[in-house]
Amino acid sequence: MKILMLTPYLPYPLFSGGQTRSFNLIKNLAKNHEISLFSFIRSNDEKKYIKYLRPHCKKIHVFKRRPAWSPINIGLAGFTLYPFLVVIYLSRTLRNFLANEIATEKYDLIHAETFYVLPNIPPTQIPTLLVEQTIEYQVYQHFVEQMKIPLIKYPLRLDVKKVKFWETYYWRKVNQVVAVSEDDRNKMRQLIPNLSVEVIPNGVDPKMFSGNSMVSSAQTPTVLYVGNFKWLQNREAVEILIEDIWPKIKKEIANAKLWVVGRNTSALNYLKQPDIIFDESVDNIKEAYKKADMVLAPIKGPGGTRLKVLEAMASSCPVVTTSVGIEGIEADPGVDVLIGDTNNDLAKLTVKLLKDANLRKKIGKAGFLVVEKRYNWESITKKIEKVYQNVQHEKR
Repeated sequence: MKILMLTPYLPYPLFSGGQTRSFNLIKNLAKNHEISLFSFIRSNDEKKYIKYLRPHCKKIHVFKRRPAWSPINIGLAGFTLYPFLVVIYLSRTLRNFLANEIATEKYDLIHAETFYVLPNIPPTQIPTLLVEQTIEYQVYQHFVEQMKIPLIKYPLRLDVKKVKFWETYYWRKVNQVVAVSEDDRNKMRQLIPNLSVEVIPNGVDPKMFSGNSMVSSAQTPTVLYVGNFKWLQNREAVEILIEDIWPKIKKEIANAKLWVVGRNTSALNYLKQPDIIFDESVDNIKEAYKKADMVLAPIKGPGGTRLKVLEAMASSCPVVTTSVGIEGIEADPGVDVLIGDTNNDLAKLTVKLLKDANLRKKIGKAGFLVVEKRYNWESITKKIEKVYQNVQHEKR
């Protein structure tokens, strides 16, 4: 099958969940299909990563996105029906390029990651599949409702309504919607009954993450949080972790260390503390899971599935998270992962794990088996290939 894939980011390096998902799907789909990739980049420096995608793609074209807070974006968001999330990805250059590409090449399918890139696709009869890695309007709604400054909150509420309008508009417009969790599919169908939605979860390469050697917590018990901190949900989770949960853990285990790993940790604006390490230097995330005793993910924001949780489980690194943090992952609470929905519970479960090496080993092993059985990229690719075939068949 000849596939035109459109993404809001270059799917390399693997610094975010979206990049990891897109890269692994492309790598596995390329075994049986021809992929032409069209991606946005933030800076020309990202072009150095194209070489990692070339072995898997017939064509790769990148388009530089306008800076988020450019006057053009602010004006378009303020004086058009489009929300800010959409206008930052509007590109006449890309739209014209795609129009020519569609006219001259015979594609079997368009695969778009995220709804907000879809305005760049010109009218076409090519069947289009939209992957929603999360329900975007719910993510922004969650944060807007927590704001306490009315002058900021009210205009942002309007923008969230615009996000919801266009997101649901494109769900109706495309031939097939893909969600990454059953929870997201149910929420979509609450908004649009009988919407055609298939669930294709996120995944992990178990071979890449397996073989984790559990470290001893005798000297410095290490709690890990991983994320890209431009993402609002990660910033919220770290704020909860540092300001409320971590002091409770330190009362019980004075020598514990918190290791915050990922991109854009400078956005967190926390003062240096000897027991809290912010680290952007980890090139291979597998090494972080290997050196940590456990992952603590106090995620409150809705939507999607958490690759950090799957990666930790694939590494046999035990996980403590919330019921929101485990959404979309078929894991047995108390067996494969530990779940707490209050900050006190999350702290108590973390202390319990750090004090019990046998429990850490047991939870870690159970988590690995869940990922190996249900969330490897090869089986997930087969699922999306089946969806591709169904979309093509229904279009005929």
